[in-house]
Amino acid sequence: MTGGELQAAIVEAARMLGWRVAHFRAARTAHGWRTPVAADGAGWPDLCLVRERIIFAEIKGDGDRVRPDQQAWLDTLAAAGAAVYVWRPQDWTGGLVDPVPAPTRTEAA
Repeated sequence: MTGGELQAAIVEAARMLGWRVAHFRAARTAHGWRTPVAADGAGWPDLCLVRERIIFAEIKGDGDRVRPDQQAWLDTLAAAGAAVYVWRPQDWTGGLVDPVPAPTRTEAA
């Protein structure tokens, strides 16, 4: 399972369970793939899920690492009280991606 496949599965499951989900998708430009962001947006988590609380999730495929700008956002969001996760394919198949995950945690890759 790739990171993209994992993300699609999470979005589908979350919507079925009543979560609102936001993802800001990259677009191909003449200079390669770019996600339009402004200010401090670089490294923003892949998914924002909202129902009775808010979750931010960085989605990584096997072997992918969390970049420093991504970890900075995860750390900042967790410090502000948000539930923060790094989810990988083994988390999905192992049952760790839960519709109502455990309290806030972060993972440094």
